[in-house]
Amino acid sequence: MAVYRIYPEKDAYIWSEPTVAGIYGNAGKDEVVEVGGYPDINLVGRTKRTLVQFSQAELTSSIDTKVTGSYSASLHLSLAHATEIPDTYTLFAYPVSSSWKNGTGKGGDSPANKTGVSWKFKDDYSTEWDTLGGDYSTDYSASQTFNLSSDYDVNMNVTSIIDAMYSGSIDNNGLLLKIQDGYENYTSASINLKYYGSDTHTIFPPYLEIKWDDATYSSTLTELDTDIATVSIKNHRGEYTDSDKTRFRISARPKYPTRTFSTSSIYLTNYKLPEASYWGIQDDFSQEMIIDFDNTFTKISADNTSSYFDVYMDTLQPERYYKLLIKTTLNGSVIVIDNNNIFKVVKNG
Repeated sequence: MAVYRIYPEKDAYIWSEPTVAGIYGNAGKDEVVEVGGYPDINLVGRTKRTLVQFSQAELTSSIDTKVTGSYSASLHLSLAHATEIPDTYTLFAYPVSSSWKNGTGKGGDSPANKTGVSWKFKDDYSTEWDTLGGDYSTDYSASQTFNLSSDYDVNMNVTSIIDAMYSGSIDNNGLLLKIQDGYENYTSASINLKYYGSDTHTIFPPYLEIKWDDATYSSTLTELDTDIATVSIKNHRGEYTDSDKTRFRISARPKYPTRTFSTSSIYLTNYKLPEASYWGIQDDFSQEMIIDFDNTFTKISADNTSSYFDVYMDTLQPERYYKLLIKTTLNGSVIVIDNNNIFKVVKNG
């Protein structure tokens, strides 16, 4: 298993509707980022798009020093509020082809803030985009389609774009997120998708998630095969710094082990969990799954000592409490083991 998250170094949304004075505002410090299409007061179609950028140094370091083998990269944004959502729509992500300045504005600023990126300008009202609404390349793209059964959070596979940025095939100027062309400059409804931005005060900032399979299941331990068992995390402690990488060791044994002739206690013999076992992390306050069980990327490993899994603590938001969960199949039943293993992540220094 392996899951690692990178948080934005900057994000902002831009919109095509100018103020009465003809100024395009900046929203680089807004708590939300927005995407959509809507009519203005004069029924002229308008558009909102979002820009988000992740550090090239952090991206390169993460892939070089952590990833083993192939990986998947996905862009995540949590929906904060939405209006007049179509039954079906598609969001697209493209690599931005020009550098841009984040700015310090908010969407509702009056007068409009001109300190950074806007629909017309890359920076503080001095350098225009080549094309209104942001310069982006269509050589690489990603998309996600939503319908009535969707939860409307963005979970978009952007592996091809991240591969190109990592290899240097394209410059890393971030990603531009937009709704499909038919809903931009829309006049039949006010489609507005608001997502929590990096300046949110919630547990839902945007992030780039890199996942890869580094699980190893090579163990001479006996596999646990009964649901009448005791499963716990042996080395759990209550607090970790956000620079830690922690290997959690799992103690697993039948509650009533078969008696054998042995000089050691049968109650001290450790077992391994079945290979189809997974770990997850839940926010203790909201009960939201921060890292959900994944059949590929949160598999639990096993060696001759025990079953185990690794967690990069800087993947989690500091100064919050989390809970470790284990999902496995015992005696034909899928069970989730919750031993109230709560921990806090604190800032290092």
